[in-house]
Amino acid sequence: MTFPTRQKGISLFLALIALVVLSLGAVLLFRSVDTGSLITGNISFKQGATAVSERTTENAVAWLQNSNSGSVLFNSNEAQGYYATSLDALDPTGNKAGSSSTRALVDWSGDDCAYAGSQLYSACLTPSGATTVDGYTSRYIITRMCRIEGDVNAAGNNCARALATAGNDSPKRGEFKYGDDKRFTSPSGPYYRILTRTDGPKDTVSYTETYVYF
Repeated sequence: MTFPTRQKGISLFLALIALVVLSLGAVLLFRSVDTGSLITGNISFKQGATAVSERTTENAVAWLQNSNSGSVLFNSNEAQGYYATSLDALDPTGNKAGSSSTRALVDWSGDDCAYAGSQLYSACLTPSGATTVDGYTSRYIITRMCRIEGDVNAAGNNCARALATAGNDSPKRGEFKYGDDKRFTSPSGPYYRILTRTDGPKDTVSYTETYVYF
């Protein structure tokens, strides 16, 4: 009597291995596409926040231009987010390494700088009012790059200014003669530092820094 050959089942085993490999490949591909979409979305939110920051910075520049007469900018205007000194101890993000009790923070969220937690600081500065565009909320703070408040030309005051620019009214351009024909115009006003923070969807935060002078 002839008995049938016993089946080993090797084909089924290989098929199961192939199925597992294909399943893992499908999962990895799905995760890759999902991660790529997430990264693309985050970049889009970041770009949107930066664009709103630029618009808010333009508002700050416009306010400075409209206020750049007489003694309007000699003293701080906290309601407008303007400070007439350079605020060297300013820590706009609240994440400065080696935080100390001498630093100044900005109350970006209107919660008396609660975001700093138990970290130490000496002042909680008020920024400008909020500007909201397409779900993004933006505020700015302006600091005049001067040592003290008051007239920029007052004794004891020292302000960062733009370098003198070449004049076009010299009849002897190209010649080097000391004391003969003034070749450079006097420096303009002091620099103003504009720090803008924008909060957007999915906890997106953007900081921009701009320096202007008039």
